[in-house]
Amino acid sequence: MSLRTPLGEAKGLGSAKEGLHHWWAQRVTAVALIPLTIWFAFKVAVLSLSDYQTVLESIGSPWSAALIVSLIVAAFYHAALGMQVIYEDYIGNKAARIVSIMGTNLLLFLLATAAIIAVVRIALGG
Repeated sequence: MSLRTPLGEAKGLGSAKEGLHHWWAQRVTAVALIPLTIWFAFKVAVLSLSDYQTVLESIGSPWSAALIVSLIVAAFYHAALGMQVIYEDYIGNKAARIVSIMGTNLLLFLLATAAIIAVVRIALGG
């Protein structure tokens, strides 16, 4: 027994089986961002009156660097997922929607890569 409509079966249409994964990924990244953002805000507040060398040493510690990279990955992935939903909901032209999604994903990937490289360089003392 199929839950698809006769028209859906005739056209070969139906679920793309991507929606649930997308929904879960967005929720998981949102939940991960809560403690990471709180930790990062606390870290920035504590280091706000510190000198440059102290900030470099703090960011360069393995735990801090790992948490900052985790924050970067979660934030940019969450942003990409959210922007894709916005484009799918509000851009009617399929070609423009695909170009927008691909362009945004490329931009977010480049920004995330630059941020991660910056953290790794600080952590490695370079």
